[in-house]
Amino acid sequence: MTMIKANLLHLGLNIGTEAGACDSLACDSAEWATIVTHMHERGLNMAVIELAEGVKYESHPEIAVTGAWSVERLRKELAHMRSLGIEPVPKLNFSATHDQWLGDYNRMVSTPEYYKVCEDLVSEVCEIFDHPRLFHLGYDEEDVRCQSAHEYVVLRQGDLWWRDFLWFVKITERRGMRPWIWSDWMWEHTEEFLMRMPRCVLQSNWYYDEGFDERAFRWPRIKCYLDLEKAGFDQIPTGSNYVTDVNMAGTVAFAKAKLSAEHLKGFLTTSWQRCLPEYRAANLAAIDQLADALAAN
Repeated sequence: MTMIKANLLHLGLNIGTEAGACDSLACDSAEWATIVTHMHERGLNMAVIELAEGVKYESHPEIAVTGAWSVERLRKELAHMRSLGIEPVPKLNFSATHDQWLGDYNRMVSTPEYYKVCEDLVSEVCEIFDHPRLFHLGYDEEDVRCQSAHEYVVLRQGDLWWRDFLWFVKITERRGMRPWIWSDWMWEHTEEFLMRMPRCVLQSNWYYDEGFDERAFRWPRIKCYLDLEKAGFDQIPTGSNYVTDVNMAGTVAFAKAKLSAEHLKGFLTTSWQRCLPEYRAANLAAIDQLADALAAN
């Protein structure tokens, strides 16, 4: 399989705190096009698209914000990406920390109505993307620390976390898509994660700082790459220029040296910035840093 060289693109943005939620689309069309063109020019072959509130879903139009793309508009953008050799992959973050995009439904987590809405969205997005092989479910940072600024706190713990997560795995696989998640729940639950996580789930552990040895301040997070490898999980390590411009080079060098070719499926980069002109430098630099790191390794 061709190695995945992916960039995370933000169409929707409401995956942070309630106070920071946007009521209109924070994505400039020209800037989006600039980023996609640069991905093509630098040889990236996958775009993971944070959809969130940025689409007028036919099943749940109430989720969309002002200026959200129509399904027809999104389909045209996906076709353009494919024409450039870029595989579009959908992302809807169902972490209770990052689901402000769901509107009122984010206060209904684990209820029958919540399950119905989420399944409707997964099914519709699957159709919009013409049955993609991967679907990123997010599922990161569902803890007290990351919700400290939220007015309304929702946490799933213990078996409920697993029941809901495995339900998402089931509805994703039922539609022929491989579920993909951020792996950070493992940081505090390593043994349980390795025991209960299905091997079908594609893992993206992430680390954005400098240093990739045991002297690193956050070595336990880095070590998760090694634990996932030992346990036989497929991985797409994720780096970013959000903290430092040297992280992606370190991520690629570390993963290529420590992870097997069998389980290292590629790399994902993200600037964690909006598709707006004021963030162009960071967005393009993230792409360049991944491309350069792969060329050097």
